[in-house]
Amino acid sequence: MKRRPFGAAGPTRRAALLAALSLVCARSAHAAGPTRITLATATPGGGFPAFGDAFAAAIRAVDPDLAVETQASGGSAENVRLLRAGRVDLALVQGEYAYPALADAGGLTVLTPMYPTPGLFAVPAASPIRTVEDLRGRPVVLGTHNSGLTLMSRSALKASGLDPERDIRPVLLDRAGDGPSMVLDGRADALWGGGLAWPGFFAMAQAPGGARFFGPSEAGIARLAQAGGALQRLTVPPGSFLGQSAEIETVGSWSLVLARPGFESDVAYRLVRALARADMAMRHPQGADSRPENLSGLVPATQINPGTLRYLGETGTPVR
Repeated sequence: MKRRPFGAAGPTRRAALLAALSLVCARSAHAAGPTRITLATATPGGGFPAFGDAFAAAIRAVDPDLAVETQASGGSAENVRLLRAGRVDLALVQGEYAYPALADAGGLTVLTPMYPTPGLFAVPAASPIRTVEDLRGRPVVLGTHNSGLTLMSRSALKASGLDPERDIRPVLLDRAGDGPSMVLDGRADALWGGGLAWPGFFAMAQAPGGARFFGPSEAGIARLAQAGGALQRLTVPPGSFLGQSAEIETVGSWSLVLARPGFESDVAYRLVRALARADMAMRHPQGADSRPENLSGLVPATQINPGTLRYLGETGTPVR
């Protein structure tokens, strides 16, 4: 009897071998699982965790093989340190920290914008406080210890003529979500925050009696909104908060999603492509602002991740 040479399989055996190989490959792909990306946000109760959850869910809905895992942190200052140390892949960073960090030769890049963050003071509607000058001598919640919002609050006070350490009684938080209750129960007279979707503002506006919002003085806005700086003049449209009937002039900056040094460009490309196709506008009140195309004009092309640049090039979005 003639033996069939090893490897010279007949049609039936060849089909069986191919089926077995396909099963092995499928099991290997399944075992590898999705690409996991860690995203540092901030302390519970603030705007960054809410955005981070919406971001992760939107990406997963479009590309299930990208698993964005959010991680609580101390805020923007800590997030920059985590990125530089390679302990997270992505992080949400307020403009006051993001722009200086990008200017350093540390290898951080921008994945995509988050949203513009107008800074505002909030007080109960019945409060006699109406301007920054009225905050003199009063306890004011400025934010958490490492938040970019806290840095912005100090800038707004200084530009409006108040020393944030001496002319008010500054209150710093461990958790961003604790601020509204301190104002509502009388432990503080005012609260600083930022962003049209910031949970603290909603808590203040929806409390019994409502809330009133105001920005720095006009002179303070002019001092802060300098060409080339992180802060710029922003207008909060009427109706942005419950009971707000007039527009509010203030300053603010764009918060950004930053990537660690060496973050893989192909993963960055998949993330921004998924984000562009996602329903972020349905998941977050400012979700439409996070589209990658909105990076045009916000930061130089040299500070944008190569994967994002690839996507922007494919869509014809100009970058400088």
